[in-house]
Amino acid sequence: MRVEIWGDIVCPWCYLGLARFEKALAAFPHRERVEVVHRSFELDPSREPGVVEPVAETLVRRFGPQAAEMEGRLVALAEAEGLAYRGDRLVGNTLDAHRLLQLARERGLQRRLLDALYAANFARGEDLFGAEALVRLAGEAGLDPAEARRVLDDPAAYRDAVREDQRAAAQLGANGVPFFVLDGRFGVSGGQPAEVFAEALTRAWGDRQPLTPLGGTEDTADGAVCGPEGAC
Repeated sequence: MRVEIWGDIVCPWCYLGLARFEKALAAFPHRERVEVVHRSFELDPSREPGVVEPVAETLVRRFGPQAAEMEGRLVALAEAEGLAYRGDRLVGNTLDAHRLLQLARERGLQRRLLDALYAANFARGEDLFGAEALVRLAGEAGLDPAEARRVLDDPAAYRDAVREDQRAAAQLGANGVPFFVLDGRFGVSGGQPAEVFAEALTRAWGDRQPLTPLGGTEDTADGAVCGPEGAC
């Protein structure tokens, strides 16, 4: 069975939701027969490449006084999952990171690179929006740094693959991430509790029905999504 996960590396609910999904997958009796594929989704493709700002400034501009409370809630939820979560993160255009994730998928190293990007962003608060940082992280994940640099130097490399992932998400009705599709038939929106993912895995393994949404609405208190322009 294949599980496809759409997300962005700057999306806190993607970071949290992946941890919760993996908790459910670890307890799933058929876990060895589950293939997980990560798909690209840019939360804010309109961001100017090379322009980076503190995430706190972005949140205050979009949500005003609620921003600190929203981040505090995410800190608590991340800690409950055993995840490091820094508030002094940066945010920028993520297209290049997604292009490298497409390369990493071809090389069988997608998950390692995704882990490296999440750790750099959420655990260490690093600037990962420039070519040098991305090449370094690609190398740490096992990719050939020279190949990673060639991809970044060619704006067209893997760009269509990123766009195709985003078109596929739109066709499935996903307007925010994380978005999980299990066996092409069950959709889970948001970083839902592990119990929701466990139910989805069980149903997808045993049923043969059209794509069915699971996990409630997008604004579920403990399983929200990040939407366009990074609104979480």
